[in-house]
Amino acid sequence: MSPRRAREPGGGLRPPSETPPTGKVARAEPALERRLRRAPRHAGRPARSRAATTGAGGAGGLAGAAPVFAALGDETRLGLVARLCTGGPMSIVRLTAGAGVTRQAVTKHLHVLAGAGLVRGARAGRDHVWQIEPARLDEVRRWLDHIEGQWDEALSRLKASLER
Repeated sequence: MSPRRAREPGGGLRPPSETPPTGKVARAEPALERRLRRAPRHAGRPARSRAATTGAGGAGGLAGAAPVFAALGDETRLGLVARLCTGGPMSIVRLTAGAGVTRQAVTKHLHVLAGAGLVRGARAGRDHVWQIEPARLDEVRRWLDHIEGQWDEALSRLKASLER
């Protein structure tokens, strides 16, 4: 008897298409459900309104500045940005020298910074030279000035209400 055919309870044979699912076939659906549960949290969320995302940064607004602040939130990446600001364009070898992490880690951090628009890399022979993007840092500075103004205004209102 062929292993592809299953015995009927009454002694007859049924074709493979009628064979009940077993083994991996039965587990395929839960595996897909697990993968879907691990999907990014922002998937399926409604987009914010334009009014909620515009501000000091212009049309891109705070939503455009969020990746920059997220990238700068890591101590190693912030150190790399500081080194590129003070030392000018550098290769990964020079950036790794004082970072205390591996070249691969520095490369990954630089790619995160490049994704946020803070640095730009270019090939120079065998080396990959990285440099800062000043326009993006100016945009961050404008956002910080905007936030500082909001805090100054809020503290002034608090002071005025306490003095009454």
